Amino acid sequence: MADTETSIDAQNELNDLRMSDEARPLYEHVKAFIRDVVEPMSEEFHRLGEGKTDIWSYAPGQLEALEAAKDEAKKQGLWNFFLPDADTGEGLKNLDYAYIAAELGKNSLASETMNCSAPDTGNMEVLERVGTPEQKEKWLKPLLNGEIRSAFAMTEPGLPSSDAKNVSMSAVLEGDEWVLNGEKYYISGAGDPRCRIMITMVKTSPDAEPNKQQSQILVPLPHPGVTIMGPMHVFGDPDAPHGHMHIKFENVRVPKENMLLGEGRGFEISQLRLGPGRIHHCMRSLGAAEKALDLMVRRGTTRSAFGRPLVKLGGNTEIISRARIEIEAMRMMVLKAAKAMDVLGNKEARVWISMVKAMVPERVCQIIDQAIQMHGATGVSQWTPLARMYANQRTLRLADGPDEVHHMVVGRHEIRKYEGGEEDPSLASVWRK
Repeated sequence: MADTETSIDAQNELNDLRMSDEARPLYEHVKAFIRDVVEPMSEEFHRLGEGKTDIWSYAPGQLEALEAAKDEAKKQGLWNFFLPDADTGEGLKNLDYAYIAAELGKNSLASETMNCSAPDTGNMEVLERVGTPEQKEKWLKPLLNGEIRSAFAMTEPGLPSSDAKNVSMSAVLEGDEWVLNGEKYYISGAGDPRCRIMITMVKTSPDAEPNKQQSQILVPLPHPGVTIMGPMHVFGDPDAPHGHMHIKFENVRVPKENMLLGEGRGFEISQLRLGPGRIHHCMRSLGAAEKALDLMVRRGTTRSAFGRPLVKLGGNTEIISRARIEIEAMRMMVLKAAKAMDVLGNKEARVWISMVKAMVPERVCQIIDQAIQMHGATGVSQWTPLARMYANQRTLRLADGPDEVHHMVVGRHEIRKYEGGEEDPSLASVWRK
């Protein structure tokens, strides 16, 4: 009887997806700040960037406009609230942050304005949890202050990096220094002139058991032996100046103190960042879907063809209906995954995380694609944000693990229940019907 009551209590807790009363004022504050500060700044930021000759720099006035908005965010206390239960942030639960991140996802500069943008968020969380006092002082502090940007270097061009055990870039300890050799690509953010630190996944112990071979090491930028070969394009777009860079490491020497947590603990560190990082992407994707639907409906109600508004042609009314239904279904799934992380912990909530990671980017892609179609040729042009939004969402179906990996996690968990396999006891009480 006691076990049954415990199971019911756990299910009830997991299904309570309400924002906390404590977080609601922050949520309302963020929405107002995006409306009153971020939206006008964004228009000015993009206007200033029109026609610049060096795409890998910021045009005069752009960073000043962004920094002014960041200073105002700090002044209003809208800063670093992505870190769950951390002294360095607002101490939000993942569930509360999910509501806020969906608002951030509606504007491409909102997250950075409030120092909540990837890949800095994941890097800051790692440094906050496992960094030494010296590492925190040197790198975490300026990241928390929004003074620098960062990158995470894992993916390698010559092998399928969706299986992290394949990571082969070598790091050998010589005296008091690690010597790194290899290549990385699609290193997001490494093109930004403000990027000053990379957390780099390397192979340090090739003879150890598979999950103990990799480590993560801090590599400053710029640094001798680190050569940025150029940007990897996404659908033909270099995404400058943020960039997704191809980087060569040739006898790169860093102090042994730059090792994070310890040799062979790279996978352990990855588990710290990939749970929250994956869910943050999906939270922001909800905002992108809302923006796409808003643009779709506005276009459809203000343009006419064949004597009728676009929304009344073909199946467009049903397309709009299905988009709203999909957004609300995704919202419930994302909130439940966030709540699972709060209740069960990141490791135990991995099935819920994989469910939303497999589901959300694919469906948001579809909604943005429908919004593009409603706009006609304008939808793929620079006159709307839809083309860039689509490229970002399509990329998310590969970032942090491709769809297939997440379906494998969910499917394997489901199949084990029928094969008599051992079920994770921490999930059993909330998974069974």
